[in-house]
Amino acid sequence: MKSETWTIQQVFQDRKQYKVPFYQRAYVWTLDKQWQLLWEDIKDKAEERLANTQPAPHFLGAIVVEPQEKVGLRGVDTLHIIDGQQRLTTLQYVLAGIRLATRELKITDYDSYLATVLDNPNPTTMANADVEVFKVWPTFSDQEAFVSAMTADKLATLQARYPAHFTQAGTFRRIGIFHPPALNAIWNFAEWAKAWIEANGGADAAEALVMAVLTDLKVVLIQLEKGDDAQVIFETLNGRGAELHATDLIRNHLFMTVDSSKEDPAALYEAKWKQFEQDTWKVAERRGRIIKPRLEWLIFSAIRAQTGQEGDLARLYIDFKNFAQGLSTTQQLAMLDTYGKHYLQLIQGKGDLPVARFGRRLQPFDTTTTHPLALRISTADVPDSEKTAMFNDIVSYIVRRAVCGLTPKNYNNWFMSVLRQWIKGEPTREALKGLLASSPNSPAARWPEDDEFVHAFQSAPTYYGNLDASRCRMLLTELEGWLRLTKRTEEPSIPDLSNLDIDHILPKSWYEHWTLPDGSKARFAESQAAEQQELVGAVLSDHYQAIRRRAKAIPTLGNLTLLNLSVNREAQNKDFATKKQLLIANTVLSLNGDLMACKTWNEEAISARAKRLAEAATQLYPG
Repeated sequence: MKSETWTIQQVFQDRKQYKVPFYQRAYVWTLDKQWQLLWEDIKDKAEERLANTQPAPHFLGAIVVEPQEKVGLRGVDTLHIIDGQQRLTTLQYVLAGIRLATRELKITDYDSYLATVLDNPNPTTMANADVEVFKVWPTFSDQEAFVSAMTADKLATLQARYPAHFTQAGTFRRIGIFHPPALNAIWNFAEWAKAWIEANGGADAAEALVMAVLTDLKVVLIQLEKGDDAQVIFETLNGRGAELHATDLIRNHLFMTVDSSKEDPAALYEAKWKQFEQDTWKVAERRGRIIKPRLEWLIFSAIRAQTGQEGDLARLYIDFKNFAQGLSTTQQLAMLDTYGKHYLQLIQGKGDLPVARFGRRLQPFDTTTTHPLALRISTADVPDSEKTAMFNDIVSYIVRRAVCGLTPKNYNNWFMSVLRQWIKGEPTREALKGLLASSPNSPAARWPEDDEFVHAFQSAPTYYGNLDASRCRMLLTELEGWLRLTKRTEEPSIPDLSNLDIDHILPKSWYEHWTLPDGSKARFAESQAAEQQELVGAVLSDHYQAIRRRAKAIPTLGNLTLLNLSVNREAQNKDFATKKQLLIANTVLSLNGDLMACKTWNEEAISARAKRLAEAATQLYPG
């Protein structure tokens, strides 16, 4: 490679175009983080010139380009930007803004100077004049706005081309609107330049400003030569602490290493990678305390699904390169394309694949640790019925453990261990089920059997307790669906129940309207005293024992149901007779059917209902 220190005038003079390779990320610089700071630097140099002080050069860093071979006489010299597209593009926006400002002020002396660094001349000798007239040519997603803003001959043209971005008075909208970066940058640089020129003497200030940009700003221009490895240089400049995402490095690695004699990089990008540039893949997803773009989580999960090996998100790019050794770019992209389709259905819970229903069912449990295993199952060469059965087994494993109050803390290691063992043999349900049940004596990994599951249904504190609101609602909703299915009701499908409240039939604050089984009442103070005595191991009176039995029965599943919010608020702490009438008038849920046949509601009734629901649950979530 060869490197030289160039002024901005030298960078942009002559017939040449700096082209952003199609696979690089879009333009991302913004007003607050970069443009204002750059403008302050330019303004400082211009003010030094006005004060007849020779400005010291201001360096903008290194620009790395790779000259492209020119075929035939037509066309301009093309250089691919390996590193520096944000700076080169921004400098074009600066110069375009200054040109619009001087035209607005009727200062035309410098138009020809600016034309030499903004426009390539002689379009009749170009192969594609619509593109080659520009000194910089951006990536696909930026091209339309770039052309529209850069070809505006005056500020009024920008206003006419982007009417929604300006007020009726013609001022630039600042709040509640997203501006295309090209429009945003050029308009702001034009306004700043216009205001500064007006405040500093007109034509002389315009000359100082143009000179400051063209001669006082400098870059180190590094031109690669034949044999230089563009990818290694890109990684050296960007892979250590720069603001690129790991996926930016992965994308560049994929397309910089394409064997163009065997694969068409542009066709591969269009067919397989372009989809990952859409907003849906930029959504920030949280796992624990880590928040990353969705695309990073896809690649992280895909590598683990494919290899069965643990990964380090902080080393995602390195892990991907290691994984990709020996694979062509086509094979790597095919893998990401396949997993991408399954991953979206998994996390969104929508679609026609079995993994979509699995993802929807487990959304309340936040079990992203199952994603690599789920993706491997979803892409396995087995019938959908087999995949559905495997997903049902995983749901059963997670729901049973949650109801029994068993910890999910070891799920990451456990599910990766299951995946690692499972992919060594035939991808069958029997093999997966055996692995899930392979640690019956481990509290961190065991799949609870029916006795433990039924006991938890009848006696464990569920809500509030082992399940939070979203998980409890999911369980009650799925039980409703199972009851409808087995009863063959007139409405067998489950409507959306997400807007219903979880209701304690016997309320937590029962003291005013409810009596104990012996007909006596209790006060809240007595409930607190009974709890304290039990904690210290004191012998409880019959009255206190009855209070504690009730306190333990209230959060169990037998005492829980789903109600419309308004009904729940109306019923709240009322006696059972009142609640029953409200249920009769306002619910069609199978969950509530047996409640309406009850004459009383107490600990015995709660236990009986819990037993009935547990019988349904053991079939819905078989062990």
